Amino acid sequence: MIAYRSATGDDSVSEAIERGGEFFLSHGLMRSERTGEVINQRWLDLHYPLYWHYDVLHALNVLAPLGVLDDPRLSEALDLIERKRLPDGRWRPKGYYWRMPGSRGSLPEEVVDWGRGAPNEMITLNARRALKAAGRAMAGLAHR
Repeated sequence: MIAYRSATGDDSVSEAIERGGEFFLSHGLMRSERTGEVINQRWLDLHYPLYWHYDVLHALNVLAPLGVLDDPRLSEALDLIERKRLPDGRWRPKGYYWRMPGSRGSLPEEVVDWGRGAPNEMITLNARRALKAAGRAMAGLAHR
């Protein structure tokens, strides 16, 4: 809806965007509003590509255009992303929703080898975007 509003200038979706953003903020992107427990532990793992799945990094990047990443309710999610940063300033995926071409399995077959176990360029890009939008310093890291 954010992209639709930006592309069309149609402000009729603004209220829905704000309500949706508030829903995610009220849950800190990952916690039950009722119990405070993490809703799904897999949401804390970083993945790329995500396909139709969810993780907190993706949620941060979806909310970034709303200008809300400095909201204190997101500090836990942002801290999580920072803790997952490797010493060289990159991020590694924890799980996968794809399989290599020609391999067997129920996961979608991907035509690109996104690498398994190695730092992932797209996760790194998305993490840096989220941290920058949140005003979190990335000092001392070389640009790759």
